[in-house]
Amino acid sequence: MVGGARGGARPETRLGLVRRARRTVRVLGVGYPDAHCELDFTTPLELLVAVVLSAQCTDKRVNQVTPALFARYRSAEEYAAADRTELEELIRPTGFYRNKAAAISGLAAEIVERHDGEVPGDQAELVKLPGVGRKTANVVLGDAFGVPGITVDTHFGRLVRRWGWTTEEDPVKVEHAVGALVERKDWTLLSHRTIFHGRRVCHARTPACGACLLAPQCPSFGTGPTDPVRAAKLVKGDEAEHLIGLAERVRAGERLG
Repeated sequence: MVGGARGGARPETRLGLVRRARRTVRVLGVGYPDAHCELDFTTPLELLVAVVLSAQCTDKRVNQVTPALFARYRSAEEYAAADRTELEELIRPTGFYRNKAAAISGLAAEIVERHDGEVPGDQAELVKLPGVGRKTANVVLGDAFGVPGITVDTHFGRLVRRWGWTTEEDPVKVEHAVGALVERKDWTLLSHRTIFHGRRVCHARTPACGACLLAPQCPSFGTGPTDPVRAAKLVKGDEAEHLIGLAERVRAGERLG
């Protein structure tokens, strides 16, 4: 059952779930005001290529590879005409480089042939490109074109299930479930902030529950250590001090967002 009831509390109503979800959006905004796509890019094509490379690879590693890649290939035409061996060597550190090179070459050729060399700003057209699914399309739309989209990666799916927003595992169903709870204007930033939170606090194996700014409203509180000192040691990233401080304020009774 979807909902956030703890212990013997009454099941959460749909209205209660919507209100809790939207409060979570606001609190995440306090915690991660500068959340953004962590892939480096300057054009829609660069972002599209970077997202393809990010499959089974960290954003940090992708960002180490893309400066040389983007300097070598500056247009869809150049990617489409690229020597496959050279392209593979440039992206080898990201893993699965042969499949990724094939996808990049294929999508570039499609962009040249069907879209005059310009990345389309439409989901229906983006997902027709080789190697581009809804997640990739939503990242490109949200961050390169300003079109609201929900990006369901492993972090996002894990967190919204922990929050009781949905029980779905299928990314498309998760996307639709969350989209029905949260205002469309918030979709892109919610995606980034949720992913940030998953990487820094709400880890897959041992979430830092005792140092989480969402603790009072999270039905999964207690999945990880609740002791603030122990939990604080699990918080990662440059924002750790900021996030731990917010969690302390929440424990003191302050209402964020």
